[in-house]
Amino acid sequence: MQQTPLPRPTKKRSVRQVHLYAPRPAQAELHGKLKRFNVLVAHRRFGKTVFCINELIARAAASKAREPRYGYVAPLLTQAKDIAWTYLKRFTAPIPKITVSETELWVELPNGARIRLYGADNPDRLRGLYFDGVVLDEYAQMSPHVWPEIVRPMLADRAGWALFIGTPMGRNHFHALYDRATRDDDWLAARFPASSTRILPEVELAAAQRAMSPEQFAQEFECSFSAGVPGAYYATLLDVAERDGRLSRVPWEPRLPVITAWDLGIGDATAIWFAQLVGSEIRIIDYFEASGVALGHYVKHLDSLPYVYGEHLLPHDVAVRELGTGTTRLETLRQLGVRAKVLKASALEDGIEAVRALLPRCWFDAEKCARGLDALRLYRRGFDAKQNTFSTRPLHDWTSHAADALRYLAAGLPPLPKPWIERPQPVEYDPMKW
Repeated sequence: MQQTPLPRPTKKRSVRQVHLYAPRPAQAELHGKLKRFNVLVAHRRFGKTVFCINELIARAAASKAREPRYGYVAPLLTQAKDIAWTYLKRFTAPIPKITVSETELWVELPNGARIRLYGADNPDRLRGLYFDGVVLDEYAQMSPHVWPEIVRPMLADRAGWALFIGTPMGRNHFHALYDRATRDDDWLAARFPASSTRILPEVELAAAQRAMSPEQFAQEFECSFSAGVPGAYYATLLDVAERDGRLSRVPWEPRLPVITAWDLGIGDATAIWFAQLVGSEIRIIDYFEASGVALGHYVKHLDSLPYVYGEHLLPHDVAVRELGTGTTRLETLRQLGVRAKVLKASALEDGIEAVRALLPRCWFDAEKCARGLDALRLYRRGFDAKQNTFSTRPLHDWTSHAADALRYLAAGLPPLPKPWIERPQPVEYDPMKW
């Protein structure tokens, strides 16, 4: 199907002619190269947000569509407001007869085009809308389902365009998207390490290199997807699992029960891991996550799978009574036929160590568990910018649900036989036997 060409601003209408925005050479060149779908990997202080906001303004000003709509999506709505809202107002200020909504964070241009800020922390707010164009800034920090399940359908009927931009955070969904873009003629893939853009002075890069670990510098300034995510709890162990071939195809064994471990969100995502025990091995065969739905949705999903279930491991707070109904989620699940085991409360730090001890025994189905694995790779400690140090507590974001559910799996599984603990043996697993 032939696509409608994307409108490009003419010199007469281009908002870029406003002297408030003077693009750097790399930015100016990039503005002219963009395709319908674009993945741009850029170092810190490249000017990503300024570039994105001015691209949105230029496209919006040139649009001749009916009620055109454009979006800027950041990982958090507060982040979008703190970083992009000031830029959006500043660079649209010279345009006559604009309308600004401080409460809803949008600017409307004289031609009716509206640019609005959103946060990926509440992606369901986007459902039902349409976009003529959208920017996803720092996509590596967003949930992997935001693009394929929510934003991409919003572009379909308007042949809308998309621009992903950010800094790497390991080999996660942002890396997968960049890799796809390098092999697809309809996509633009561009990478801007600090050593090639020359935007930052050499003396400043040298000072940053002395103050940061090699992994941090490689990730933040040289745009390396191979560098470890600073503060990550499980990334190194998952790298080992990948090298060992334990992130592969892990088929379901019908003769064995499937154990599930749940993290139940309240007004948030719920995550479920599906595992089978085979000797000392833990085969994690599936992962499911959803949000904004009732408990019955998860039970229906479990019933739709061919598995024969053993125990369903649930966190201790599942037995807390809800104020609205007076019942517990445990009672609701049992009424729906779920045979649940409620775990005792334990310290978060102990649970993280239990997962670290568990991962060397785990095999993951790389395809079915892809979203959960992305979350585990990025599950990390929070960072205190004022103290310039990592927190002792994890950062609570979209990765927390999968990580918490795996903690419950580690807490609920039976302990290994003592001889295995004293004399661990290498695991040999041939998927072709199953």
